[in-house]
Amino acid sequence: MAEVEEYPGIVKQIIREYALLKPSHGEIDVECIFDDAVGHYEMMYTGWDHWRRVHGSVLHVDIRDGKVWIQFDGTEDGIADDLLEAGIPADHIVLAFHHPHKRPYTGFAVG
Repeated sequence: MAEVEEYPGIVKQIIREYALLKPSHGEIDVECIFDDAVGHYEMMYTGWDHWRRVHGSVLHVDIRDGKVWIQFDGTEDGIADDLLEAGIPADHIVLAFHHPHKRPYTGFAVG
């Protein structure tokens, strides 16, 4: 089981691994944005797909009060399983993209 102090490193490593997977079409850059001072970690896409502008968050994770808050997850399989495999217990992972009333039924922390 991972210690709370290890969470930022774990989150950054997982996001870096996702960042290696480039979009299959378009001229799109992958940007990792890490702010350890406030516990904010994000991966974004920026660029162009033909004539369409691409700009937006793919992953957004915060670490607050000793828990990992998944604010947005636009990955195919989901980052929660990666966090579990890395040793972060389910009761320290909040699926923040679910309404607070639904979180008790997710098998993860409620907040």
